[in-house]
Amino acid sequence: MTKQRIDSAAFLWLALVLFIALCIAFLLPVTPQDYWWYLRIGRDTLSSGAVPRLDSLTFSQTGTPVDYQSWGAAVVFWLIYRMGGLALTGLLRGVVLAVTYALGWATARRAGAGRVGAGLVLLATVLASSNNWSMRPQLLAYPLFALALFILFRWQNGGKKAVYWLPLISLVWVNLHGSFVLLILLAGAALVFGRGERRSMALAFTGVLLATLANPRGLGTWTYVFNSLTVQSSQQFSAEWLPPVNTGWQMNIFFLWLLVFPLLAWLGRLKIDRLEWAWFLGFGFLALWGERYVIWFIFILSILTACLLADWEKKYLHEQEATRPAVNLALGLVFVLLPLALLPGAREKWWKQAPPATENTPVAATDWLAAHPGLPGPLWSEIGFSSYLEFALPERPTWIDTRFEVFPVEQWQNYEAISYARYDWESLLDASGTNLLMVSALNQENLVSALKSSSNWCELRRDPVAVIFQRAPCGGQ
Repeated sequence: MTKQRIDSAAFLWLALVLFIALCIAFLLPVTPQDYWWYLRIGRDTLSSGAVPRLDSLTFSQTGTPVDYQSWGAAVVFWLIYRMGGLALTGLLRGVVLAVTYALGWATARRAGAGRVGAGLVLLATVLASSNNWSMRPQLLAYPLFALALFILFRWQNGGKKAVYWLPLISLVWVNLHGSFVLLILLAGAALVFGRGERRSMALAFTGVLLATLANPRGLGTWTYVFNSLTVQSSQQFSAEWLPPVNTGWQMNIFFLWLLVFPLLAWLGRLKIDRLEWAWFLGFGFLALWGERYVIWFIFILSILTACLLADWEKKYLHEQEATRPAVNLALGLVFVLLPLALLPGAREKWWKQAPPATENTPVAATDWLAAHPGLPGPLWSEIGFSSYLEFALPERPTWIDTRFEVFPVEQWQNYEAISYARYDWESLLDASGTNLLMVSALNQENLVSALKSSSNWCELRRDPVAVIFQRAPCGGQ
């Protein structure tokens, strides 16, 4: 695959796709799930000067050992939030994603992809992977993965010095997210199957491995990875650990792409080499094994697809030099900057029906609880609500949250039974010692109905997001 210089027309294609990507990224709301409790961990880490080692977020597991592999991402999230709230948080997401997809596009172009093919495939990549853009630590790992691919493709074509950046990438990655092991898979496959200079890759690969020890836990980080892959709570109750299913338009694009790619590889004159097949098969297996791996595979799939399309593009489109490069560059810059108007805090000034910066987050209900500290606890809440409560109202420890690996299987089974108002839901709440509940009006309708029908509970407050119940008698609250 040949190296091709970036031109202004190609940049315009890139800018058009980034315009779409940034519009989506800036309009996506911040959902509770993991984001808010990561803010809490980042805040606690900076205030104490150390990464927490014992659980302090819940009353059910307080004092038990925990491992926050993504402590670095938690600190970044908290600092960004403290400086600019959800507006700056949204900007961070957009910048990270723009850098990630621009690196993927640049890799494909250097590997020989045409400007139209690279642009269209990048658009498919953006659309197919946009369901993985939530504010979670792995978001910060995406540009590191894309940069590693860029470096390894350069090494494949004779650029041996670039691989010495891989250990630095590993050093940053290991403190941001547990997916740092993917860099080892990329570089390890390159060492075995690649055609670049072996000595430089062997040295870089050794550096990558050693860099994984440069974290607060040292060798313990590998224990975390092993536990993440084997803990039964995650495997049974977290959908992202299960094989992907063809539901939703993003997954429709992915599965169609997966079916078309082998035909494209067979018909195309450019052939995929051993390393590229190793990446395709290895990461393809991971993607079909667990939904959480799909986006990493799509990054690889997009580069290979764009390169396979290069021959057809040369044959039928006859790529020409741009006649007005300054105009193309100016238009491209406008396309990249326009989505800034969609950031939270900016869009409300010109868009009356602008979507909220966050959704399904019990902001008002939490503020109300904070104003009524005399209400008896402990508090049981929906797991997404727990994430926000742990950040915004730490004096009200929760019973369970979205950290699947922290809680035993039995506790998750009980949580599901309560959420769906199974026949024994009330006895399970009694056993937990709960006196106060914050229930999701959208996701726990059965439980809301059961609580209203029970004489043992009374409703204190309701809004479109959350309903608060107290164990009877409720007194004058």
